[in-house]
Parts: sequence; structure tokens; C-alpha cells
Amino acid sequence: MIEQGQGQSSGNAEDARRRQVGGVAFLVGLVGALAFFAFFPGLPHVIDWGAVLVSLAVGAVARWGCLTWAAQRARKKAGEA
Repeated sequence: MIEQGQGQSSGNAEDARRRQVGGVAFLVGLVGALAFFAFFPGLPHVIDWGAVLVSLAVGAVARWGCLTWAAQRARKKAGEA
């Protein structure tokens, strides 16, 4: 019975960490794409709705990639143990 309680708390901690990492990855992708559109030479230095939507998509892809990479590491680590 004690082992089940510990497993649940570590699962909740893992989920919280995954949400935190996903949020940070999303923000990094979003800000990076907005910075690209704002400062890249040759592009108009205007953030329009297209740039905002593309930045949101880049943030979502960055989050997905980061969570996929973390899940693969967790599976690999579990396989070694």
C-alpha cells in the first residue's frame, strides 16, 4: 500500500515537470520565432497576424518536440534500470 502512494506522488511530480518543460519549450519557440520576424534582415520589421500565427505554430512544434525527446529519454532510462 505504501508503494502505491509513492508511485502516485512520483507520477504527479513527473506530470508537473513535463507540463513545466512543455511550457518553457513553447515560450522559447514563440519568442524565438517572433524575434526572427522582428529582427531578420530583409523582412519588414512589422509583427502582423501572420507572424503571430506562425510563431504560435513554431511554439507548438517546439513543445511537441521537447516532450517527445523527454519521453524517449524516460523510456531509455527505464529500460536501463
